[in-house]
Amino acid sequence: MNTFDLPSAYRNYIQCLNEQKWSGLHLFVHEDVDYNDQRVGLSGYRNMLENDFLQIPDLHFNIQLLVADTNHVAARLSFDCTPKGIFLGLPVNGKKVRFSENVFYQFHEGKVHKVWSVIDKAAIEAQL
Repeated sequence: MNTFDLPSAYRNYIQCLNEQKWSGLHLFVHEDVDYNDQRVGLSGYRNMLENDFLQIPDLHFNIQLLVADTNHVAARLSFDCTPKGIFLGLPVNGKKVRFSENVFYQFHEGKVHKVWSVIDKAAIEAQL
């Protein structure tokens, strides 16, 4: 029986993001990826992530909670970072903020195919 170690694959995906190894993103993300019910494709997803790192130079994805079944991952990610300028419509302007993201993934053919993300914007607002 061929078993796919989804938690390890997810951790490797997060490592790819943290190291900004964009040329390897296709190893973890499906060509037809959706983000919050919008078809963005691999190139759109990569552009979104690259832009996140431009807006937040010290961005680092920290896995706080990880739950997986055969095709899905649910994760709580934490961030302690310093966004430049406006972030999520908020004037952060270089202030260090801490917040969480609750994110759910559906995998297809061993790759991220659908992503549903909710960022705790209220936590950022409370720090400003």
